[in-house]
Amino acid sequence: MPSFDIVSKVEIAELENAVNNSLREVATRYDFRNSKTTINLDKKTKEIHLVTADSMKMRAMEDMLRGNCVKRHVDPRCLDFQKEEPTSQGLVKMDVKIKEGVSQDIARGIVKTIKDLKLKVQASIQDDQVRVTGKKIDELQEVIQTLKSQKLEIPLQYVNMKS
Repeated sequence: MPSFDIVSKVEIAELENAVNNSLREVATRYDFRNSKTTINLDKKTKEIHLVTADSMKMRAMEDMLRGNCVKRHVDPRCLDFQKEEPTSQGLVKMDVKIKEGVSQDIARGIVKTIKDLKLKVQASIQDDQVRVTGKKIDELQEVIQTLKSQKLEIPLQYVNMKS
């Protein structure tokens, strides 16, 4: 029986390239001269740590990071920017969490959307992914097209298509 999985994964190598490109851009920009600015990617906790001189530079760093993610084909919706906080040295810092996996709430919404299509497919939630099975591949492709047209807060990938 044909099936596929709906997942939300981030290519860490491409994200690391985007972070490195942002660091290079910071080093060459005039408005970041003589300011203590750092961008660190922690692969274990899947977080990016931003530290800079003031809020204006922090906004510029956010824009740089988003832009470099787009250039490296990493969906910027996977970045969850936290609240800006002051540091003890008079700088500001921000943590950026990397969202991976389909949460239970979003998975329930995806299953509801699939059921509302009234197609002969079944959707089941499995940990941090959703498996969709059906008898016809055309119906599965219709599910994919419908989900692509939806505006969700996480990027989705469609993997393990089996016929």
